[in-house]
Amino acid sequence: MAIRDVLKMGDPRLLAVARPVTDFDTPELQALLSDMHDTMRALNGAGLAAPQIGVDLQVVMFEVNGNPRYPEVESVPFTVLINPRLTPLSDEQEMGWEGCLSVPGMRGQVPRYTALRYQGVDPAGQPIDRTVSGFHARVVQHEVDHLLGILYPMRIVDLRHFGFTDTLFPGQNLQDD
Repeated sequence: MAIRDVLKMGDPRLLAVARPVTDFDTPELQALLSDMHDTMRALNGAGLAAPQIGVDLQVVMFEVNGNPRYPEVESVPFTVLINPRLTPLSDEQEMGWEGCLSVPGMRGQVPRYTALRYQGVDPAGQPIDRTVSGFHARVVQHEVDHLLGILYPMRIVDLRHFGFTDTLFPGQNLQDD
């Protein structure tokens, strides 16, 4: 339907906690999902959360499938996850580089749980319950953080591992997530 502007770090709307979705399978929700999908695709994102386009609802979507920016990671199926709940499956975390459409041109190393269970519902209100690990777990955590008003730089533990993408990775054509 439409490619929406993505809010950038510094906009106070990105720091708010999003509201749960209460009405499913509505034209309004379908329009939001269509706009999010168009926006994510146009910007080559691995995911997008509704607050990033100024909508304070608990809606995220993500997918990584043959993305040249992530050639070494496993595929992550296209998923729309509404009103998510995350449960880490252990205390084990690993560091990994992240970027964000709301923090353009920058990357940082962020600790994330290596395995987790996520639950929520799809656009029709049907339950989703998955256990994931690796990059899939990282992507879900990153997107769900947006629903809690958290941007990835807030999770960086060592700012020596945070900077401009073109400086950190010269010669690589990395875009924002």
